[in-house]
Amino acid sequence: MNFSYFKSLLKSSLGDFKRNKIRTVLTSLGILIGVMSVVLLIALGLGLKNYISGQFESLGTNLLIVFPGKLLGSSGGFSSSSSIGTIQFDERDVTNLKRAKLTEYVVPVFEKTVKVKSVTKDEYTNIYGTTADMFPIRNYELSEGSFFTDTDSQRGARKAVIGSKIAEKLFPANSQLVGKKVRIENVQYSVVGVLKSKGGGGFGGPDFDSVIYVPYKSAISLNPNKSFISIYLKAKDEKDISSLKEEAKAILIKRYKEDDFSIIEQTEILDAVNQIFSVLNLVLVAIGSISLLVGGVGIMNIMYASVTERTKEIGIRRAIGATKNDILVQFLSESVILSLFGGTMALILSALIVFLIRPIFPASLNLVAVILAIGISGIIGVFFGVFPAKKAANLSPIDAIRYE
Repeated sequence: MNFSYFKSLLKSSLGDFKRNKIRTVLTSLGILIGVMSVVLLIALGLGLKNYISGQFESLGTNLLIVFPGKLLGSSGGFSSSSSIGTIQFDERDVTNLKRAKLTEYVVPVFEKTVKVKSVTKDEYTNIYGTTADMFPIRNYELSEGSFFTDTDSQRGARKAVIGSKIAEKLFPANSQLVGKKVRIENVQYSVVGVLKSKGGGGFGGPDFDSVIYVPYKSAISLNPNKSFISIYLKAKDEKDISSLKEEAKAILIKRYKEDDFSIIEQTEILDAVNQIFSVLNLVLVAIGSISLLVGGVGIMNIMYASVTERTKEIGIRRAIGATKNDILVQFLSESVILSLFGGTMALILSALIVFLIRPIFPASLNLVAVILAIGISGIIGVFFGVFPAKKAANLSPIDAIRYE
């Protein structure tokens, strides 16, 4: 087979497509929808993974989080162990962890979903009872006002620093929020600062912009046990993170069993999240593959119809010297070209959609998605085209010419 042979095959295929424009478009449309479904699902899955990774990475790499219970399993994924939450941390644990030599900050946190009232609005949101050190740990910046201080933390001052999103909900018509009052479960707080937006919450990640931070000692009515859901540890240097982890473990093991708590690095959380998204991506691709299967069956049906319509043409070609192999290759090439055309258009449209949504969501096309789009298209063309092509090749020349 030489170049001129392939050129004549392509010319013949394009000629047939031109004669049956509507059929060609509808056949390619089935593949286009199927391939685009798979490519976009992969792109959205990668985008969600990038989004959540970005949220965690914004907290810094030299951060440890101590949780009650065994949060991660031996394989690195999230644990299903029933030991999660069997203990509660308290101020004694915070005091002990502050003795760790490699730590820069030790920040206790309790969290609760509460009803917050302004003069005109009621909203449900999460309140974090913590210390002033939470703000440098999470790299927060202010759009207005100031953070509450260490002194406020120790005295239990009724001061609140609020996220930008919850600020807009509670005070929709105000531009100056410092000094405004909010009532959290019947306790009144004064707003001292409004945080700059960090984003989050829209696609499964933590919604930092809807959180309200208060000194934990000011919210005893919300936390009568004076317990903490987690404790943040920040190392003085990124290279000290492993040593700090061991140091913190040695401190906590004096009071608790090893399975009673977890000390987790940011990278470990990301690894666990990545495991979840690997499974999720497989599920999404499997769902999208149903559309590909439907598109492939559509190609097979159309090619069978084409064989029936062109039976007399096949007989004439065989009569003037075309071999079975020539007929097989001709119909198979038409099937592959149709499929590749649909796959290529799907890739172009997917890239356009990803480009349009990137300003609001970090969807991403990678090399795997591109290879899948082109490769799967070609495979579908061959697989679903070979049966009609064989039928055409096996037609008797005499019977084909006589076919009406």
